[in-house]
Amino acid sequence: MDENKLKLTSSEIGSLWVEYVNGTAVDIINRYMVSIIEDEQIKTIFEDAIKTFEKQKQQIATFIENEGFPVPIGFTEYDLFEGKPRLFTDIFCLNYLHVMTLHGLLGHSTSLGVSVREDLRYFFDSCDNDGKRMYHQTIDLLLEKGSFQRDPLFYPVNSPEYVSSQDFIAGFFGKERMLSAPEIINISFNLKKSIMAKTLSIAFSQITQTKEVRKFLEDAEKTADQQIKAFSKIMQTDNLPVPKSWETEVTTSTDSPFSDKLIMYHTGFLFQAAQAYHGAGLASAMRTDLVATYESTILQNLMITKKWFNVMVQNNWLEQPPLAPNRKEIAKSN
Repeated sequence: MDENKLKLTSSEIGSLWVEYVNGTAVDIINRYMVSIIEDEQIKTIFEDAIKTFEKQKQQIATFIENEGFPVPIGFTEYDLFEGKPRLFTDIFCLNYLHVMTLHGLLGHSTSLGVSVREDLRYFFDSCDNDGKRMYHQTIDLLLEKGSFQRDPLFYPVNSPEYVSSQDFIAGFFGKERMLSAPEIINISFNLKKSIMAKTLSIAFSQITQTKEVRKFLEDAEKTADQQIKAFSKIMQTDNLPVPKSWETEVTTSTDSPFSDKLIMYHTGFLFQAAQAYHGAGLASAMRTDLVATYESTILQNLMITKKWFNVMVQNNWLEQPPLAPNRKEIAKSN
């Protein structure tokens, strides 16, 4: 059997659709950033990212068209208003690309995991390799510029130990233990994600001209700020450092380089993607206060996502993904 002649499954079509829409959204932001970046090293990495996605975008479109599905609209040059003033500093742009690369790596791995057809598997494998290359480049440059925020350091113990008391899970009552290394992985990562979401919400709220969009962005900023404070409190209680904020990396520009559709989609994407990371944090949490914090955070994200959905639908900005056939409606039309 020629594997490349197999029809793509719903999961494979879905992964291609999501990668196309999300990729075009980030690509528009990247294209704006490369136009304002002055640092040649940072600009070079952005140019690489843009060229890499253009190649991936064309291949994704080909896969979708060959299956007879319409290529998503996604985001285009109509969502980018060229020649607008600087909204972000160079170093924020580099941090943004690093965080979006992490999202891309997760997306490529997920897409590879649901792919069966050989050509699709090799395509997502190459996308994953591109993402790993970008991951190394952004970290190396952030380290070189002294701007990479490393996680807290631990000191080694003499020998392995077993949990010896029920107090290990105490967080509200009993003898509260210090955070474990697996718990810190997720707390630190979720903090950085919330800081990015808050910073972009602040920047986007400055430039949107729509009251309902600005109101949503203000709510998104407050939600991200609540999550930052909650996770920071847990870290600081154990005398551990927290990542620095990036609000000062946003200029005072009020001239928007982006469509409100792109602004809304990108903000919603960050909160929806964060649910996967909060879920991973919840799964690794073994302290009751940490479990409660993750549960509260997940609920907050669900609430902000509902507001996002309403604004997107009201403005006809939410593109519909491929749906399973409605057998009842098909039968009625016969």
